Amino acid sequence: MAVRRAKGAASREVPSVSSVGAVRRIVAGWRVRGERIAFVPTMGYLHEGHLSLVRRAARVADRVIVSVFVNPLQFGPREDFAAYPRDWSRDRRLLGEVATDLVFTPQPRLYVAPDHATRISVEGVARPLEGEKRPGHFAGVATVVAKLLNSVIPDDLWLGQKDAQQVAVVRRMMSDLDSPVQLRVGPTIRERDGLAMSSRNVRLTPGERAQATLLYKALKAGRDALREGDAPRSGRDSVAARARAAERAMARVLAAATMGHLDYAAAVDPHTFQPPIDVAPPRRILLLVAVRFPSARLIDNVPVPIGPSR
Repeated sequence: MAVRRAKGAASREVPSVSSVGAVRRIVAGWRVRGERIAFVPTMGYLHEGHLSLVRRAARVADRVIVSVFVNPLQFGPREDFAAYPRDWSRDRRLLGEVATDLVFTPQPRLYVAPDHATRISVEGVARPLEGEKRPGHFAGVATVVAKLLNSVIPDDLWLGQKDAQQVAVVRRMMSDLDSPVQLRVGPTIRERDGLAMSSRNVRLTPGERAQATLLYKALKAGRDALREGDAPRSGRDSVAARARAAERAMARVLAAATMGHLDYAAAVDPHTFQPPIDVAPPRRILLLVAVRFPSARLIDNVPVPIGPSR
């Protein structure tokens, strides 16, 4: 099993490799011994959300591989690729404090060469919300996740719930391409004030950081509206109407985020990422918000189980 670190134990030096051939040779050796391999892809500048995935992975696998790779394909021309926070020495120290067996650090210009000509385009769940606001984003995500899976060849892939639409896109890609890898999802990890942990949080100004707590407050307001059926009386029993009421409740809270721009506040079917319909209502509604502050764009979500319409 992967080495487990006692709380407060000193960090150890975690082996790292940068080539596909090297990571495959190491994985092949583990497979000869019949070991189960888990994989946690990251873009670095790690936080407790990433580390929680490593800990969860170590509970069910013999070996845990973490990648640190800022994926250039998922950034648009006006997005923050160059400004995305990076600190390799810090990342390596943090991974040495949890059950990490190997770090895979592909070299960007070798792993995704300037003439890289292949993209994986996922339809359906990739089109609304983030897909609309960030054209080409999910094609970049799907392409590099597929490359990473082909490089590492794990048994388990661990992703975080905070990027819920990304999880849905990757799940659909893996299903459509008959991937043998099992997708596992860890919960969103939050700061004490409710802000979802994100590598981009470090870029927020003090004023933006104060207003960023409104994302989770908005999600809780949407959850309350969804559960209470806060909808026009004529449509009180409609799941679709309750979803629209939740969207209004979230938008009202986020109106106080005066330093940011509301990209969306949505209540959707988590399987389709479309508004729920009453003909076949889902068992859960996924509430999502996105706010673009001058220093960083933040997203968050909360899945809400719903009972039968009242």
